[in-house]
This record gives sequence, structure tokens and C-alpha cells, in this order.
Amino acid sequence: MSLNKNLVAERFAKAGQSYSEHAVVQKQICQNLTGLLKQFCPSTMSRVFEIGCGSGNLTRLLVEAFQIEDLILNDLYSEVQAHFNHQEHLKWLIGDVEILELPQQLDMIVSGSALQWMQDLPRLLKRCNDALNDSGWLCFSTFGPKNLIEIKELTGQGLSYWYLESWKNALTQAGFEVLHLSESETQLYFDSPKAVLQHLKATGVTATAQHRWTKQSLQQFYQDYDRFKQAEGYALTYHPIYCIARRVK
Repeated sequence: MSLNKNLVAERFAKAGQSYSEHAVVQKQICQNLTGLLKQFCPSTMSRVFEIGCGSGNLTRLLVEAFQIEDLILNDLYSEVQAHFNHQEHLKWLIGDVEILELPQQLDMIVSGSALQWMQDLPRLLKRCNDALNDSGWLCFSTFGPKNLIEIKELTGQGLSYWYLESWKNALTQAGFEVLHLSESETQLYFDSPKAVLQHLKATGVTATAQHRWTKQSLQQFYQDYDRFKQAEGYALTYHPIYCIARRVK
């Protein structure tokens, strides 16, 4: 599927204020990823580059957990800078990471819930490898094929997600040793299908949507969502994947 990165930027920018409040799963994922980073990575690093920093959920955990000399943040749109105060001594690289020139001599590249938006992951992984120092770290969370499966089943819309095996192969081919690769599934529950859509809009996840709702199609969607109703409410699945990899010398 071809992604309109301008639309992605626009939807996330619109969701900027509501994201922190509603992105409960993404916050938990950032905490889980930080736990893995503490387990595997050194506590002091000179240069770290974060792809897709968003409102800074992962950034703040990194700053608390590690001594980082140079922290360079990337996102598609400059509005994200409003989520950070100027005392944080951050450097910025705004734009589409797939076409930007990456910072070099990095100790670590890190990313929380952003790589699923990339169009050419094998190429980006190779470029990340080139930008890292010997034995530099590539650590990230992303999502697997069951992510938001309810929405994909009902609308046919959604991203193309990789399975663990695809990640392992691509990372190895790009020159990484995979030290940790895992996945989990979690469900959120809502009072109504409408609340599901509101949640997705508030977290910017509708950025792929080329779906044009009509009154009729919306009613049909609400009706069809009944099949995902459980005792706790209307289910929405998240399928996070976690990776800790290291550049092979």
C-alpha cells in the first residue's frame, strides 16, 4: 500500500494534543521497550537518534534511564517540538526519515511505534546500520499483523505489517545481530464502536485511512463491529513487536 506521508503528518499533528491522553497502549509499549534497553544496553551513550519521537513518551523515559550526550529527535512534522521544553538540550531532524540524511557515528538508533509507517524497511535498516558505530544498537517497538485486525477486517484498510520471521531475516541481511525479538497481544475495550473510532482518531492511527465514511457505511460498521463485542466491551487488538539488535562489527 502506498502511503501519503503528508497525510500521516497531518493526522498525527491534529491528534497531537489528544495523543498523550489516549495512547495508553503506546505508553505501555514505551515502558516495556525501555525495560529491554536497560537490560541490554550500556547506561552511557554519546549519540542517540530517535525515529518518530511524537509527543515524547519514549524520549522522556530514555532521558531518565540513560546518560546521553547528544539526543537527536526525528518526526515528520515540526509541531512535535511543542511537546518538549527548551531546557532539554535536544537536537532536531524534522522530515521523512526515509529520505533525510541520517546522523552518523551513532551509538544507538531507537524508535517507539513508528517503523510500521515506513515504505522501504530493508533500505532503511541498511542505512541505519551504516549510520551506527561498530556494535551500535538498533532498538525499537513496532506492530505485527494482528494489530487493529478488527478495523482491517471491517474496512479493508490498514498497514502491511511484518511477522517476526520477516523482521529477523531483514535485520540479519542488513548486518545486525538480533539479541531480542518478541511479540505480545493486548486488547482495549470500548463502550461502543463509535468510541473505538474516536480512540483511533485521537491517537492519529487513522492516518492511513483512505476510507470515506458515509452515514450508511458508518451505521454498517457499527453493526458489523458487534462480532467483536465481548463481556468487557467492544475489543480493539494491539500487536506490539519488540527488538534489540546490534550492528555486527
